[in-house]
Amino acid sequence: MRIVHLANHAQTIGNGTVNMMVDLACMQARMGQDVVVASSGGGFEPLLRRHGITHVSLQQSRQPWRVPSMIAGFNRLIDRFDPDIVHAHMMTGALISRFGSMRRRFALVTTVHHELQKSAALVRVGDRMVAVSRALALDLEARGIGPARLSTVLNGAVGAPRLITRPPAKPVRLKHPNIVCVAGMYRRKGIADLLQAFAQVREQSASEREFMAEPHLYLVGEGPDRGSMEALAAELGIAENAHFTGFVADTRPYFASADVFALLSRQDPSPLVIAEAREAGCAIVATRVGGIPEMLDDGAAGLLVPAGDIGQAAAKLRWLLLDRQARGQLAARARHGLHQLSVERVCDEYLAVYQQALTEREALKRRQIDLDARTPRTTDGAI
Repeated sequence: MRIVHLANHAQTIGNGTVNMMVDLACMQARMGQDVVVASSGGGFEPLLRRHGITHVSLQQSRQPWRVPSMIAGFNRLIDRFDPDIVHAHMMTGALISRFGSMRRRFALVTTVHHELQKSAALVRVGDRMVAVSRALALDLEARGIGPARLSTVLNGAVGAPRLITRPPAKPVRLKHPNIVCVAGMYRRKGIADLLQAFAQVREQSASEREFMAEPHLYLVGEGPDRGSMEALAAELGIAENAHFTGFVADTRPYFASADVFALLSRQDPSPLVIAEAREAGCAIVATRVGGIPEMLDDGAAGLLVPAGDIGQAAAKLRWLLLDRQARGQLAARARHGLHQLSVERVCDEYLAVYQQALTEREALKRRQIDLDARTPRTTDGAI
């Protein structure tokens, strides 16, 4: 099968959409598919080349005046590779795929990676649409996207090629006990809630030093709200214990050194970091939003708390920091049943979606041929 993946870029900046696309493309290439990635480029290009994947430079932008050149570039791409499947991971790619080649042979598959995209409903231009969790699929159906053309493929990152092909990262020395969060510095990731919960944990444990040393919080990630989050940490009086590391390309050493992993997102359709934390064997506390419960086996593989409930989050975090045995039991549960979060499973399910899209497109073509054959015409060709 000849597959073209479209994304705005292939940069190594912690973008979950790009990370998922790169893992999927590499796994498909390993399985013998002929894979092309078209983007404006980035740090993942050497990894793609090592997997035998052709990377084609294709600028994708939402600026209207760039549309003609984008369509022309896309049409050259199609003429060169003649793909069976075009898989668009971002809205710009979905639109130029749909309207760039009107007489297309390929089937177009579009993935909605998060409901935050204002133009998410535009994925309806695809022959088949994919949601990255059941929760997101329900959200799309509520927007009027019919379930007949919608598939669900839960994200996974266990065995991710972008990670396992890296040289082993140097261990990090974290202070214990600790809570680790790997997330972009965005308010929707619940960073403010985590800081407030940690402040409660630190305050409540002050009288329990014989049982627990002073805790520390490590926030691994970068984003536009970092400055305001650092200001909040200072306001809460926890600046010395809340460590902002910035972006880290390989976060596995942080998972390995975590006593507790926390993700208190307000919105999150299917975060890859949950799969990475489970693979590392972390005791996990996360919010019951979006696809997080699906990725934690509805609470069997991690503790779930309501989004925004800072008191309950603080209580769960403090309990796990105090109870080593409970941490160990939760960590063992996190590592159970990891295949459902594997990149291999994701790859298999997407190939099934591709085949379904091709079958449906071929059936539609045959119906159109039959309809044309039955349409009466005059001798001059008029209907």
